[in-house]
Amino acid sequence: MMLFKRPPDEKGSVWFSVVIGVFVAFGGLLFGYDTGTISGVIAMKYWNEHFSTGYTDADGNPAISPSQASLIVSILSGGTFVGALASPLLADKIGRRWGIIISSWIFNFGVTMQVISVAIPLFVAGRFFAGLGVGLLSALVPLYQSETAPKWIRGMIVGVYQLAITIGILFAAIVNNGTHKRQDTGSYRIPIALQWLFSLTLIIGMHFLPETPRYCVKRGDMTRATRALAKIRRLSPNDPAILAEMEEIRANYQYELSLGNSSYLDCFRTGMLKRMLTGMVLQILQQLTGVNFIFYYGTQFFENSGISNSFLITMILATVNVLSTVPAVFVFDKFGRRPLLLWGGVAMHVCHFIVATLGTATTGQTATGVITVLNVAAQKASITFVCLFIAAFAATWGPLAWVVTSELYPLKHRSQMLSISTATNWIVNWAIAYSTPYLVNYGPGYANLQSKIFFIWGTACMLCVVFVYFYIYETKGLSLEEIDEMYQTPGLKAKDSSKWRPSVHFRETPLTEVTYNKATTGSPTQPENAPVAETMERAEGQAPAVPTLPNPTTAPMMIGSPPSENDDVLKALQDAVLRPTGAFTHPATQNPAWNSHSPLSAKTALSNLPSSSLSTNKSAPSLGANPKDGGTSPSNPPRRSFGR
Repeated sequence: MMLFKRPPDEKGSVWFSVVIGVFVAFGGLLFGYDTGTISGVIAMKYWNEHFSTGYTDADGNPAISPSQASLIVSILSGGTFVGALASPLLADKIGRRWGIIISSWIFNFGVTMQVISVAIPLFVAGRFFAGLGVGLLSALVPLYQSETAPKWIRGMIVGVYQLAITIGILFAAIVNNGTHKRQDTGSYRIPIALQWLFSLTLIIGMHFLPETPRYCVKRGDMTRATRALAKIRRLSPNDPAILAEMEEIRANYQYELSLGNSSYLDCFRTGMLKRMLTGMVLQILQQLTGVNFIFYYGTQFFENSGISNSFLITMILATVNVLSTVPAVFVFDKFGRRPLLLWGGVAMHVCHFIVATLGTATTGQTATGVITVLNVAAQKASITFVCLFIAAFAATWGPLAWVVTSELYPLKHRSQMLSISTATNWIVNWAIAYSTPYLVNYGPGYANLQSKIFFIWGTACMLCVVFVYFYIYETKGLSLEEIDEMYQTPGLKAKDSSKWRPSVHFRETPLTEVTYNKATTGSPTQPENAPVAETMERAEGQAPAVPTLPNPTTAPMMIGSPPSENDDVLKALQDAVLRPTGAFTHPATQNPAWNSHSPLSAKTALSNLPSSSLSTNKSAPSLGANPKDGGTSPSNPPRRSFGR
């Protein structure tokens, strides 16, 4: 299939990375199912009769008040906001994998409280803790997916998270439709309790998956990182492609560390501010498209609008949501992020304005607030355009908001910045969930917008288009480290980002050469103008060699079983990365073209970069003041890139 054509320089298995990404997306299914469930539960007759505190609806039936509905629905988003902000505490302390496991248990605790509740207070408390777990998972799952996926299918794998959300919403609509007529507690307890099944599946499965290699590098455990990457790619830990990718990750992270420690405040400083605001605004706009208005309050809204079988309509919308997301996740890495976000915003804008116009022109309202339908055909057409809006959202803004934010940030700040952007999503989600009843409903103190609210969502969708055009960079086909370099390129505009190409590999810097000297054994001849760190080692009588590492573009393919792991090499790599920071020579000290906010100029860099010790038997050359000292020659050919 052309959509999945493997780049010629990519090695390793694809299927295992896909399996990991799809399975971890169960975290999204928890959120989607909860969103779909609560929409049906608060519309169930039995639930309203037993949880009502005396309020009655326009027909005189027991019900919960709009303020109570706001609290019950929005409290989940309050919990998710707290969970998203707290996610780095788990992600950076105990790891991405164990963070997902603990978050799932927190979610289970909240589900249990909802199942056993017989009154609103305990039900609300349960939804808060369920939201806390969902908030943690909403930051940890895309983080885990982006750090384990090959760059050429990363968009598809992270996009599966949104697909899981849509499947959860659909499954909830089906279950609600099957239980809402029951006249016992099973009407709401069965849909809620089923969330245990999804959560336990995720918990059990995560025990068998590896930690992300980038987290292991962040913790200084190169041995574990190499083995984890080898397991994910289904290659030997000594495979040249694994060693090359590990060195790129490690060197990039070491470069970030040379700029100082990371804090939440650093996410808003110069150099990171643009990316931080990009992720936050993207998540805000995703919520302002109005999609969660439909899935949170859709059942009630369609019922109030004169639709006879609102549960069936909700199930149809959920089906459209899934069917539109399935093919979409396969084209993110084919057509790119920017075109899909741009045209998706345009399509959603048109649909919203048509729905608002039809609803406003073809419905009326009695003195008691009851909606009367003046044109049934127009109402059916309105439902059609709601379906088209859902299709446009599911194919573009739904999954791509998560894909783009999972790619934006450098490893040093990634968990913190991703938590902030995700928390922004949830705080706006909460604001919409809390304010919607006041905006839509009839009565004193309510705006009674009814279908006019779609004008608001449509206007927000046009803002989506403007924002994408000016601020969203095209990241298709780039590694996370290359995306970091792209955002540091001075003067690069979003509309020109699809033409940008990486100019430097971190493993080709002096930092990497020194690391390989320390990580391997042998006795090569030392260069005359060695970097400072190498000179220090030579003075101490510790001058290790640089062995030949086969070039994956020319080395013969191995037939049969891969060689056994060489623990000595892996431990040496770990020892190298744990060397005190002062022992490293950073490229910024050797090349004035490199600084903390701009990438290394390719033209300037080529005169200073060392030639490849990965493709020749020569020892690593020095990086002297004279370009000729580290330049190329027939006997010392230029470095070959591994295509990362």
